[in-house]
Amino acid sequence: MERHFTTTVYLLWESKVLLLFHPKLKKWLPPGGHIEANESPPSAARREVMEETGLEFTFIQDENIYIDRWNAKSFERPYMCLMEEIPEHKGHPAHQHMDFIYLGRPLGKTTPISDDPIRWFTLEEVEGLKSDEEIFVETQEVIRTLLPVEVLS
Repeated sequence: MERHFTTTVYLLWESKVLLLFHPKLKKWLPPGGHIEANESPPSAARREVMEETGLEFTFIQDENIYIDRWNAKSFERPYMCLMEEIPEHKGHPAHQHMDFIYLGRPLGKTTPISDDPIRWFTLEEVEGLKSDEEIFVETQEVIRTLLPVEVLS
C-alpha cells in the first residue's frame, strides 16, 4: 500500500483548540497536510498552518535532549505519530498517511483567516460534536488529553 508523509498541528490557546471544517471529509480537524519533497516535518507543519489559517505559531517543546552541532542538529519532535488509513476517493486508491502530529501556540494574532469554516473550540464544544460524523473519534481522544476540563461553579 502506498504511504504519504503528513503533518498535523493542534494549536492551543486559552483552553481552546483550533479546528477547521474539512470540506471533503465533512469533519472538524486540526490544520495539516502533506509533507513536500525535501521538506522537514516541522517546516511542513509551519507551512500548512499558515496556508490553512494565516496564523504563525511556536511549537510546544518536549525534548529529552537537544543537540546543536555542526554534524547533527535536533528539530522539533512530534507530540505523537499516527498511521492513518485513507479510503479510496474519486479514483484515488486507498493509501496510508504517516502523520507527524505537533502541538503549538499561536504567535501574535489568534484570529484565523480562511475561506473554510475555522474556529477555536473548548473541550465541551468538541465533546458536543458527533463522533465519526462531525469529528473523528481519535481527534476527540487527543483533544481530551490536551484541554483542561472546565470546572462548573
